[in-house]
Parts: sequence; structure tokens; C-alpha cells
Amino acid sequence: MRLKNSLRFKNLILSLATFCVSAASLNLNAAEVNVYSYRQPFLIQPIFDAFTKETGVNVNVVFAKKGLAERLVREGKNSPADLIFTVDIGRLIEVVNKGVVQSVSSEVLANNIPSQYRDPEGNWFGLTTRTRSIYASKDRVDLEKITSYEDLAKPEWKGKICTRSGKHAYNLALISSMISHHGEEKATQWLKAVKGNLARKPQGNDRAQVKAIKEGVCDLSLGNNYYYGKMINNKEQYEWANAVHLTFPNQGDRGTHVNISGMALTKSSPNKGDAVKLMEFLSSELAQKMYSEQNYEYPVNQSVAPSGLLQSWGNFRPDTLALSEIAKNRKLAAKLVDQVAFDE
Repeated sequence: MRLKNSLRFKNLILSLATFCVSAASLNLNAAEVNVYSYRQPFLIQPIFDAFTKETGVNVNVVFAKKGLAERLVREGKNSPADLIFTVDIGRLIEVVNKGVVQSVSSEVLANNIPSQYRDPEGNWFGLTTRTRSIYASKDRVDLEKITSYEDLAKPEWKGKICTRSGKHAYNLALISSMISHHGEEKATQWLKAVKGNLARKPQGNDRAQVKAIKEGVCDLSLGNNYYYGKMINNKEQYEWANAVHLTFPNQGDRGTHVNISGMALTKSSPNKGDAVKLMEFLSSELAQKMYSEQNYEYPVNQSVAPSGLLQSWGNFRPDTLALSEIAKNRKLAAKLVDQVAFDE
């Protein structure tokens, strides 16, 4: 009897141990995707939650304002990151050049994202688009006189333009596009003329320039379109937005310069399959609609209409030149900013 009881006890212990090991294994193997993001989590968390609800795959986010590309380099093949999210084509090219991402071949991504908003080699993909618009004073600017980026160089705007640093990624992308369309010499002349029209030394962010227009410091500024939405929905900044028109330059020719927020699959991705599923989900109609409504950005998926607020600003034609081509001029653009002493 004692022998039987002893055997039963041992079998019970063995069964419990097996259960614990199995449970631990399930926990360790729980489906997840790890994201390194330059975008604040609250901007994209609702979309990640929708993905988890649909697939059962959890999304973990590490946010930082800078240094994530360098972190991927340090971590190497042991990095837990599957995806990196960033803004601006220049920053996407940076992670490619650092060798920390890998290409993705996906019919879903190819169908959902226009070719000008993704890398030809599949190393990065656009998530949303944003225009580099001209903000113009409602009281002091005749909109018929400011219909293009080229118009910013006209003598009539001397002392009437405000902008952030020429070295900022958003302005470098615009300058790069000017080089692509006009060549280095004409782009340099344009940049020098815009420098001569500045009301003050470049400073602050895009919203600070709209505030300056409201205060009469200047009449025109450059800024991304989503800041207009942010200001409209901010009690303290509503009057800034109400003082300006948001314009879409170059509608009579090549179209408005457009930049992107984007994503790339890391070279070390430990959860590649689920990471690609997340990338595809983010390009879907559901996720793109959520992006547009929450972040005041335009869907990269052409099947999705912009949010009602964005539609109220009017339709526009974007520049169709591939961002991969524009990005090739980024270093030259930075050189020209120094050459004309734009920020001084």
C-alpha cells in the first residue's frame, strides 16, 4: 500500500512539473512583435490594439526621440526589435545605410502602397503622407501670389517669411525635391533668395512659425499639414490656425511635395512572420482610416479617403516623384543650407 501511494505521489509531482513547464513554454512562445518607434506610442497604440484584437499578436513598443538606429547597430543580431517606425524619408534611408534593416517582399504591401512611397528594394514602406505646405496670413497675403514653392523666392516677400532650421529633416526633404526638379544651380539660387526673404533667423518648430504669422512677425511660413489639425484642436493654438490659410503649392505643375512616416523590418527580427503581418495590417483600409482620423495625416493607401477634417482643407495633387530619388539629394541639400548660410 505504501509503495502504491508513493508511486501515485511521484506521478502527481511529475504531472504538475510537466504542466508548469508546458505553461512556461506557452508564455515564452506567446506571439508578439517588438517595435522601436520615433513616433510617440499614443499616436499609434489604438491601431496596434486593433491588430492584436484581430490576430492575437501582442505589440510591444519602445519609444525614443533619437538614437534608435544607433541602438539597433549596438544590439546587432541580438536585438529584440522587429520593426522600426520613423518619420521623414531621410531617416528611413539612414536605417538602410546603417545596415540594420532587411527587405520585405509582400504583394499586400505592393498593392496597398504606391511605388513612390516605398523602397524599390523593399527596405522601407510609407505608412502615411504629409504635405510640406505653405501657411499664409489670411489678412495680409493674396493667395494668387503664392501658388508655388518657387514663389517664396520672389522679392515681394522680403522680410515676410518664417521657417524652422533649414537643416531640419522636413526642410531638407523639400530642398532635396527642389534639387531633383531644378538641378543644383537653380535650387541654390532659390534657397539663397528664400534666405534673403526671411523675417528672422530660422528657429522653433512648424507651429511656432504660424504663431509668428498670427503675431505679425511674418506673413508666410513652411509647415507640415498635420500641424494645422493639431492647432485647430488645441484651445491655446486655435487662434494661430485661424489666422492662416493652409495651401498646397505647385498645383499647376508638378504637385505638392509630400513626405512620409514609414516602417522597416529589422535585420535581426526574431518574429519576422508576425512583423510582416503587422506591416500589412498597417497598410490596410482599417488601419489607414484610423491613422488619418487620429494623426491628421493622409492615408498612403489610395483606397482610403482622408478624414473629414482633411477633406475640408480641399483636394490636392501630390508630387509623384519617387521619394527614393529625392532622398539621393539629401547630403547635397544639407551642403547647400550651409553654403547659403541659411540658418545664420
